[in-house]
Amino acid sequence: MMEKKLFTSECVTCGHPDKVADIISDSILDACLAQDEHSRVACETMVTTDFCLICGEITTMAKVDYEAVAREAIRSIGYTRPEDGFDADTCEIVVKIHTQSADIALGTNDEVGGAGDQGMMFGGACNQTPERMPLPAALSRALATRLSACITHNPLLRPDGKTQVSVEYDEAGRAVGIDTVVVSVMHSAAFGVDELRGYVRREVIAPVLESYGFSVKNVAHIHINPTGSFVIGGPNGDTGLTGRKIIVDSYGGYFSHGGGSFSGKDATKVDRSAAYMARYMAKNLVAAGLAEQVQVQLAYAIGVAEPVSLRVESFGTGRIPDEEMTALLRKTCDMTPAGIIRKLGLRRPIFADTARYGHFGAVNHPWEQEDLASTLRAMAGVGENI
Repeated sequence: MMEKKLFTSECVTCGHPDKVADIISDSILDACLAQDEHSRVACETMVTTDFCLICGEITTMAKVDYEAVAREAIRSIGYTRPEDGFDADTCEIVVKIHTQSADIALGTNDEVGGAGDQGMMFGGACNQTPERMPLPAALSRALATRLSACITHNPLLRPDGKTQVSVEYDEAGRAVGIDTVVVSVMHSAAFGVDELRGYVRREVIAPVLESYGFSVKNVAHIHINPTGSFVIGGPNGDTGLTGRKIIVDSYGGYFSHGGGSFSGKDATKVDRSAAYMARYMAKNLVAAGLAEQVQVQLAYAIGVAEPVSLRVESFGTGRIPDEEMTALLRKTCDMTPAGIIRKLGLRRPIFADTARYGHFGAVNHPWEQEDLASTLRAMAGVGENI
């Protein structure tokens, strides 16, 4: 018997300790941008049992109470019970913030407009889902989002949770079914494991799969809290750090990742802004019908505005050569940090939600717009979408 071709992606809820750290960092970024759109922010957070450390480099005219912002972020996630070992009102918060290095600032000020660091960034898009995301990543994200909603309304659930989905593909690379779904969620000791498993299957897994055209009845393997009790969780169960969920934040491993995290960084840091731009370009190439699946790579040198390289890979699905798609992007897109910031409007306080619900696939994000697709299609001289 031929072995199944499976691909697996995972996601986590807002209450996962690493996500708590991401949300705090991005909430501080938003608070700075709300008062000073030119704020330079590189904020890192660590959380553990009843403790939060906020550190990094921030240069801003904004007057921000970092501790108050952190407490409100923690409260909004749902950590409001002292018995959970991490509580918005009682946890100790230490702030160690200093200004950005003057050496870095030399190459990234508004006159120079260079990249805030060297590195490579990737963006991807495909036709597997309406949001042009890989199906395993889209499903695991949708499950985590649904789980977070249930946590908000069910007093027996707690904020920490993880999801994982394994999708089966045929020889042509088309998704043909869901092989495995894994959901783990922190809960009150009063919520029995059997009852919890029935609840998650009914209220989380079934509706999410149905929204993507699948039935829970056809899933070969479903694991819900497979170790049983999950009462000790969140920062009390595991230390969390900003930037440790970079694959969750992007494409679930389906497309490449440059290695730099997004959260806590203002848009002069190309780890964030160029990754958003690469997604925008890849999505518009797919929306234009020039390929069924596209990955875009950008690379930068610190202090240099123009990218040092641009590469388009369509994995054999392109209607025109990859080199022609690359040329089209060079003609239509400003890939300098300043150009990306202008095009995508990245001086606004819009980032805390990306840490909560995912950086890619949500239609409200400006890098998800498909406004370039018709221009690319016309310039390529091809017909309607694939």
